[in-house]
Amino acid sequence: MDKKHIIDEIIRTAKENKGIPLGIDRFEKETGIKLTDWWGKYWPKWGDAVKEAGFKPNTMDSAYDKNYLIGQVILLIREIKRFPTLGDIRVKCFNADNFPTDKSIRNGLGAKHEWPQKILSYCKGKSEYQDIIEICTNVQDTSKIRNQDELKKDDVQFGYVYLMKSGRYYKIGKSDCVEKRHYELGIKLPEEIKIIHKIKTDDPNGIETYWHKRFEGKRKGGEWFDLSSSDVTAFKRRKGFM
Repeated sequence: MDKKHIIDEIIRTAKENKGIPLGIDRFEKETGIKLTDWWGKYWPKWGDAVKEAGFKPNTMDSAYDKNYLIGQVILLIREIKRFPTLGDIRVKCFNADNFPTDKSIRNGLGAKHEWPQKILSYCKGKSEYQDIIEICTNVQDTSKIRNQDELKKDDVQFGYVYLMKSGRYYKIGKSDCVEKRHYELGIKLPEEIKIIHKIKTDDPNGIETYWHKRFEGKRKGGEWFDLSSSDVTAFKRRKGFM
């Protein structure tokens, strides 16, 4: 694809469009001339190509066209052989005069998690982008797995391991609602019972067992223990999930 042919096509399509040069998207559809046919070979920006063809670049061309930004990201993917991080983009921008900033790319393509799908849409049906399609598809699949893991974390059921005191003894138990358990014990015990501390956890059975074993030598029966002030302080240090 030579430079003269591209300029001739810019002029031809502009005349057919009432003298207004086409943007990158429409130009590619009308002529079959791809971004990779001219970018980095003849011009750094589409507006420069339009200007050389004798036209004044429109506002969109003077800024960054969406497909131009996609093309830049594609070239960077091929350079580093993986999907770029924002750090990769900033390094590239610092070292290459015509590479857009990460802010410019976000303005044109949206949030970074949207880029793989937009790049895939651009590459759809174009065999020359098979390497890019594979990388972007892998990024999307990894993102889906990560999101599923986050959902699983959100589904975790939390409970509490509590420390209560009645008289001189302490009770270590577990409950989904410590306040309800406090009330239930309060109406059964002869002495007032107080909540000393509670630990929120996704493993109430394991955490309860840990404290029962730790204070086994001080067990007075069931879940009741004769604890020292240092024992209580140790229990209260465990804050659990907040």
